[in-house]
Amino acid sequence: MMEQTNLVPKRRFKQFQNTQAWKQRKFNDLIQKLTGGASIKPDDYQESGVRTIPKGAVNSSGVADLLGSKHITYNFFEKNISSKVSTGDLVTSLRDLVPTAPNMGRIVRIKGKKEDFLMPQGVYRIELQNNVDEDFMIAFSNSDKYREIISAEKNGSTQVHLRNGEFLNIEIHTPNYEEQTKIGIFFKQLDSTIALHQRKLEKTKALKSAYLSEMFPSEGERVPKRRFVGFTQAWEQRKLKDLADFSKGNGYSKSDLTDEGKPVILYGRLYTKYETVIEFVDTFTIEKENSVISKGNEVIVPASGETSEDISRASAVSKPGIILGGDLNIIRPSNEIDPVFLALTISNGKQQKELSKRAQGKSVVHLHNSDLKEVNLLFPTKEEQTKIGEFFKQLDDTIALYQRKLEKLQNIKKAYLNEMFV
Repeated sequence: MMEQTNLVPKRRFKQFQNTQAWKQRKFNDLIQKLTGGASIKPDDYQESGVRTIPKGAVNSSGVADLLGSKHITYNFFEKNISSKVSTGDLVTSLRDLVPTAPNMGRIVRIKGKKEDFLMPQGVYRIELQNNVDEDFMIAFSNSDKYREIISAEKNGSTQVHLRNGEFLNIEIHTPNYEEQTKIGIFFKQLDSTIALHQRKLEKTKALKSAYLSEMFPSEGERVPKRRFVGFTQAWEQRKLKDLADFSKGNGYSKSDLTDEGKPVILYGRLYTKYETVIEFVDTFTIEKENSVISKGNEVIVPASGETSEDISRASAVSKPGIILGGDLNIIRPSNEIDPVFLALTISNGKQQKELSKRAQGKSVVHLHNSDLKEVNLLFPTKEEQTKIGEFFKQLDDTIALYQRKLEKLQNIKKAYLNEMFV
């Protein structure tokens, strides 16, 4: 691949570097048929029958998301058979409830076992001309160039839309069919790799959730369903105030952040980027007087948030020398309690529910150290706590690894989308 100018992309496969420039064509010349959806009223939906294509099916993955699918009767389906769509077909949406229309006009393929569906209004089936590659069009519909066109063409404010004629009048640049196919295969393979990593990430998160429900005692129990070999005795219950010291972070907000300086944790990190153990901090500030500095192994809990769920979570700070900003409750557990275990148990199960009930406020919810002190902590021996903490830290590390790989692949795709289309 090499960089060229004029009506050729910046990045091009080697065999096409010296071939003709891309041609400008309207969607009307590329699309053989555009079929609209049927009018479906709320009362038309049933518990079973033929599935519909949900309006949220169109996304940037290239594959229709059918999770929001509803059902209509076979009789209703037959009456609106012209709006039928099947597995393997391409669909798009020319409506969006979000003003920025992030998914409007994207093209996706319906995948899965052979099945017929009914499209609602706003969703359209796309049948391309024989000399147009489907995967090329799916990929192009996710490029910044195309998103700019959609943004310029959209109508409305509360429900953004494109008229059929406006959509078909959109002009884009395309290469010959052979180059289209090559580009389409490239992005199809990249999307498959992204989907594989997404599944790995979701599977590991689900695994963590399952272990959390089994490795901590259920309501009214003193022994969890799943334990490490060698641990048999019942867990002990005591007030958290008897097992830790409590303090507050001090000062610092987003306006205090700098590109360099001393690492700082602000309370918002705990519900925008939740981690059981905070090891790496990428936010910095200039240290002020009376700052609260971590000694390592503190457990921090937000003192305020938008919902009780936001602040009913905790993270263990593994390293010393980190500034702990205002609106953070700081717990320093005694030698009886492992900090990672404490962060886990505060953030999950019985303790989280207890904290959620104690949180006070409406538009902004608050949680005080006095609330934390009254938490009834259920805990095993220190050795078992440590094993539980290490186990979940390994799971978190695996999740973080999959997340980084996924983000890297998504960034690669974004870069190629910007460079491989005109």
